[in-house]
Amino acid sequence: MKITSRVKMPPIEFSEAQMRGIQDKQTSMWAVITIEDRIPSSHPLRGVKELADQRLVALSRVFNRMYSPVGRPSIAPERILKSLLLIALYSVRSERQFCEQLGYNLLFRWFLDMEIEEESFDATVFSKNRERLMEHEVGRLFFDAVVNQARQANLLSDDHFSVDGTLIEAWASLKSFRPKGEDRSGDDDQGDRGNRWVDFHGEKRSNETHESTTDPESLLAKKGPGKEAKLCYGAHALMENRNGLLVDLKITQATGTAEREAAEEMIKRQRRKGVRFQSLGADKNYDTHGFVDFLRRRKIVPHVAANTKRKGGSAIDGRTTRHQSYTISQRIRKRIEEIFGWTKTVGGFRKTRYRGADRTQMAAWWVGAAYNLLRMAKVAV
Repeated sequence: MKITSRVKMPPIEFSEAQMRGIQDKQTSMWAVITIEDRIPSSHPLRGVKELADQRLVALSRVFNRMYSPVGRPSIAPERILKSLLLIALYSVRSERQFCEQLGYNLLFRWFLDMEIEEESFDATVFSKNRERLMEHEVGRLFFDAVVNQARQANLLSDDHFSVDGTLIEAWASLKSFRPKGEDRSGDDDQGDRGNRWVDFHGEKRSNETHESTTDPESLLAKKGPGKEAKLCYGAHALMENRNGLLVDLKITQATGTAEREAAEEMIKRQRRKGVRFQSLGADKNYDTHGFVDFLRRRKIVPHVAANTKRKGGSAIDGRTTRHQSYTISQRIRKRIEEIFGWTKTVGGFRKTRYRGADRTQMAAWWVGAAYNLLRMAKVAV
């Protein structure tokens, strides 16, 4: 026999505070959670960190030679270099801003293997230690180490490559573009150096007659007809065609022949390292008889876009364009534009933060290494 109760139980009432939760500001006396626990196992930065740490171990002896055996301990060079990777990967505008964010950003602290109670870096000390890395060309060594790591993992092609160039705005204003040999002894008496003082409207200026007083190595250049002329450097990249990884970078002055000269230098440098070249894809700017002959003398098939409007005609004929591999190379070489797009938008390399070609080259190594590590982590998944 089933017995049912007819007693009506009153509904349980929850207060408003119980339903929405209570914001408790009391600080816990003990915490058993680590920064590692806060980073998702699927976070894309985990793969980048693992790859970067492996390469930094190989550079330990180089770091040892950079520092004196006596004196006050400095910021670990591994942390400085990994900080530069974070600045590129997360589009941090300046080193000072990065040091500020490091005080509260757990992801950054985890990437640098910092404990929660450690103080953030002082921006001035950070910059001085970064200068030490630049003096010892650690950026180039780290970039080469990352490329070798990709080659050992069979992620690079040793046969098919692409090359291209772009303009990087220099850390100099057009107001600094002054006539060469100009007497500047009275500059300090001019007061405000605004537009009222530097009035260059209607003045004809060229790299032959003018130079920047801020960065004399930068040159006036523009991307094409009708585009604005700016003080720039030329950035040149050599990409392998299998996974779209950078294998070499070169910063030059922004001259009309810099693209082809940089390409020849990068090819020679890679050949000395034992890299084989079967073909090289490039755009119309590389379609000159001198550059195409340079490739053919080294038995490299010139998969260069034909420029039929060039004076003297194109150096590319049916011997090259009739093959399907030419069409494939022309399609794949456009990936290098994605690299330039990433380095300028995400990597913050649209405009260099440094003066001089050598210092800009060091910055290019760091941004290029950051791109390769991010790309390798994605390909390896």
